[in-house]
Amino acid sequence: MEHGLLPAAILVTVTIVLWATARLPEYLVALLFFAAAAILHVAPVDVIFSGFASAAFWLVLSGFVLGLAIRKVGLADRMAGALSASLDGSWPRMVGGVILLTYGLAFVMPSNMGRIALLMPIIMALADRAGLAEGSRGRVGLALAVGMGTYQLSASILPANVPNLVMAGAAEQAYGLHFAYLSYFFLHAPVLGLVKGLALLATICVMFPAKPQTIAAVATRKPLSAAEKRLSLLLVLTLLLWMTDTVHGISPAWVGLAAACICLLPRVGFLTGDEFASGVNVRTCLYVAAILGLAALVTATGLGHAIGGWLLALLPLDPAQPLRNFAALAGLTSVLNFVVTANGVPALYTPLAQSLADGSGMTLLTVLMIQVIGYATPVLPYQAAPLVVAMGMGKVAPRDGLKLCLVIAAFTAIVIVPLDYAWFKLLGWI
Repeated sequence: MEHGLLPAAILVTVTIVLWATARLPEYLVALLFFAAAAILHVAPVDVIFSGFASAAFWLVLSGFVLGLAIRKVGLADRMAGALSASLDGSWPRMVGGVILLTYGLAFVMPSNMGRIALLMPIIMALADRAGLAEGSRGRVGLALAVGMGTYQLSASILPANVPNLVMAGAAEQAYGLHFAYLSYFFLHAPVLGLVKGLALLATICVMFPAKPQTIAAVATRKPLSAAEKRLSLLLVLTLLLWMTDTVHGISPAWVGLAAACICLLPRVGFLTGDEFASGVNVRTCLYVAAILGLAALVTATGLGHAIGGWLLALLPLDPAQPLRNFAALAGLTSVLNFVVTANGVPALYTPLAQSLADGSGMTLLTVLMIQVIGYATPVLPYQAAPLVVAMGMGKVAPRDGLKLCLVIAAFTAIVIVPLDYAWFKLLGWI
């Protein structure tokens, strides 16, 4: 490794280790990263703090505001009541219903962060109705069902996931390739959508067992209050603008930020300054900004390309061993996920794809599609910012998110990768 990259490599390694081991609070590690990177001049200041200028950061912040408003005016409890009839009855049914809801919403709403901001207060209100108190295993399980279901399963739907869009853009720029919606969905949905969703359901039910109370039916519902009507209108307009972002060209982050501002306006809005100060999870916002800043630092310093080239030289690629090649490439994206996080993986992996295709004997398109398995499966929570946000909104302890990530990652390596290989082969991709 070049001498100039050594400080960046040390800083990135220490930061990742501290996040992974949770020896210090995640927000403190984030602040230490910012301070060390700036003091040591590891990268330009605009790169180090680029997370605060990213759309993801502002979508996280606006998501917290919208969630607070939904809870305050009573819409979360009302929506939870509407859901309870379908999800009541058993713990697997409730968890499975939540996971299915996260997947269904991914077809119509392009932003992971937006979906989490919309669903989390509703599902937490459902947990209240089912008698799952704050800090209980069942409540943690439902929060993780929202986070893991929203992020991991949406990777099987082309426009529903930021890494997917980064991959599509990089492939078009580098190779002139264009991915078709249906062929992409048919390739990934059966295994990364259906099988992984079932595995997530079983894992959460086992790791976070609960006996939710039977939710009593409400004979008469109160009419919507004026605040509920106004907030419902705002949410519908926000959702419509999120769903049609490709038409009007306004990022979901700025739509969410505008909606959050309306929620905070005096008289017109729903939240006071004190409620904003006490309800917005600044810890999680700092954490997300640091994750994005770390990924930008790795790219700007050239550390990512150096690591990618080094790993490429170590890969045991052999055209006569397609299964081993498939597993090695999926493993490569998992390793890159530790360094540049999920959004950065396709930006780093895609330019290497032609060399990987030449070495493995696979087609370029197949090599590009294999990376989805890796970036869709975070081994540690920090690798997927939407999961971090879900854990913050659901008040999930870092160790619980870490344990679930490790179990799903192990299942992916042992079961999903061989199944995906068989499915790719059946469809003629290998």
